[in-house]
Amino acid sequence: MLNRRHIRIKVLQILFAYYSDEKPDVVAYEKMLFESVDRFRELYLSFILLMGEMQGLAIEKIEAGMNKKLPTHEDLHPNTKFVTNSLLRIIANSKKLDKASKEIHLRWADNRDLLKQMFKMLTETEDYKEYMESKERGFEHDREYLLRFFRRHLVNYELMHEYLEDQGIFWNDDLDLSASMVLRTMKLVKENDDDLDFLPLWKDPEDEEQFCKLLFRKTLSLGEENQKVISANTPNWEADRIALTDMIILKMAFAEAQTFDSIPVKVTMNEYIELSKYYSTPKSATFINGVLDTIIPKMVHEGKIKKIGRGLIEE
Repeated sequence: MLNRRHIRIKVLQILFAYYSDEKPDVVAYEKMLFESVDRFRELYLSFILLMGEMQGLAIEKIEAGMNKKLPTHEDLHPNTKFVTNSLLRIIANSKKLDKASKEIHLRWADNRDLLKQMFKMLTETEDYKEYMESKERGFEHDREYLLRFFRRHLVNYELMHEYLEDQGIFWNDDLDLSASMVLRTMKLVKENDDDLDFLPLWKDPEDEEQFCKLLFRKTLSLGEENQKVISANTPNWEADRIALTDMIILKMAFAEAQTFDSIPVKVTMNEYIELSKYYSTPKSATFINGVLDTIIPKMVHEGKIKKIGRGLIEE
């Protein structure tokens, strides 16, 4: 599920593109924001599909061996432990996944070379060899190793990361969260299940979608006013000397503090300081922390920031 931090990241990315555009269209960029959310769901589903693709390649390898003119004993008596993995078979035969796959843009089958490279890489790992040589059987054993294959090897495959970068500029930022959702999905499958249950995109759809939309809109509508406040309180910095990412992060922080009366000020400050550590310059976190520490108390005192609810009112 998308959490608030990930929503903030998506809004930051779209706002950066918006402010970098010479003639930005608010409606178009808001549409782009929610398209990036849809792409996150696609990545989640595509990662589950990837497991099925690995099974398909394993089956192809077995069939190719058996169809050789001079098959070896190993070709004629292949180790089928991976292709008959209990959890993998549920994934490969999932009707829900098959239906969802027709609605997404990211298709692994379009890059067979990448899939073959990934499968070869997987089969050469110690984890795969250990699994194939083990005499142990059972659903939990199968699941444990399938989770390990995905977590340790497939999702960390560098060539796949490069492929995703070519497919969409935001997908690499979605990797960790979408991968964790895949792991949770596989952990929830029971031995007697005949299909998968996907995790919801939002914990609370109405609330989280509203947060996403309002954060984007309010950052823009309050942007000019808040930039003046920032400039007035950073006398040693001209507005055009502040890095664009830093300025957007500050505008987002102030817009969030002013708009969402149920989010504590300290939570907002900490979230945007953390964002600056990953998406801006090495010195940005200190700068942003200083600006927020200076301006937010003034906004609270002036009544521009009001919090409602027990534990949210600043003393």
